[in-house]
Order: sequence, then C-alpha cells, then structure tokens
Amino acid sequence: MSEIFSFLLALIDDMFFAAIPAVGFALVFNVPKNALFYCALGGAVGHGSRFFLMHFGMPIEWATLFAATLVGFIGVIWSHRFLAHPKVFTVAAMIPMVPGVYAFNAMIAMVEINQAGYTPVLFASLIENFLTAMFIIAGLAVGLAMPGLFIYRRRPIV
Repeated sequence: MSEIFSFLLALIDDMFFAAIPAVGFALVFNVPKNALFYCALGGAVGHGSRFFLMHFGMPIEWATLFAATLVGFIGVIWSHRFLAHPKVFTVAAMIPMVPGVYAFNAMIAMVEINQAGYTPVLFASLIENFLTAMFIIAGLAVGLAMPGLFIYRRRPIV
C-alpha cells in the first residue's frame, strides 16, 4: 500500500510541475486566456502518462511517443469542443517533454571532447545522449502529427 501511495504522490508531483512550463510557454505563444487551463492540463496529462509508462519499464523514447499521441488526440477533442485549432492546446503541452537534459549532456560531452581531446567514454556519452534526445524529439513530432494522420485523412487507411 505504501508503494502505491508513494507512486501516486510522485505522479501527482510530476504532473503538477509539468503544468507550470506548459502554461508559461502557452503565454509566450499568445494562447487565449480561456485555453491556458487546457494547456496546463495537457502538459500534466502528457508528462504524467510518460512518467506512468516509464515507471512500468517502457523506454523514454516510446513513452514520449505514446504520451505525445495521447496529448495530440486530446487536443483534437478540445479543438472541436472549443472551436480552436488543435495546436493551441497541444504545442505548449508538449514543451515539458522536450529532452533538455539529454541535449545538454550531449553538448557538454562535445565541449569536453573539443577541450580535452577524444576519449571513448566521452564519445559514447555524446552519441548516447544525442541519439536519445533526437529519438525523443522524433517521438514528440510523430505523436503530435498522429491525430492528423488518422482523423483528418480524406482517403481511407486501407
């Protein structure tokens, strides 16, 4: 019981702190005031679902793809309800899932290779962090585009 409670507390904590940058970037993108709550909710749901999937062993790249897809479909539902473009709700909600730590670690490894010289450990760190960041960004992009591939098609899939 204590493990479940601590997991739920960590999930709520993750979702709360993911909503803050979602609202911040929504303000930067001039999202209407009545959509700010939904941007925060989208950021919380996206980051929370990624946290949930990663807790049960899914790699961060795949968890990001599924979380971004979930946020994309929720954004389409909200766009029909509030008569706005889906990007109003989804783009700011994706920002908390941007892989800043992996990109930063890749850049640090690149700078250290430039200053101290090549070592296999630094190069491995550079490649691992760079590829992780790129696959997470690809997961965000594909997940954001997924509703358009399924909902807004003019031709049948098969």
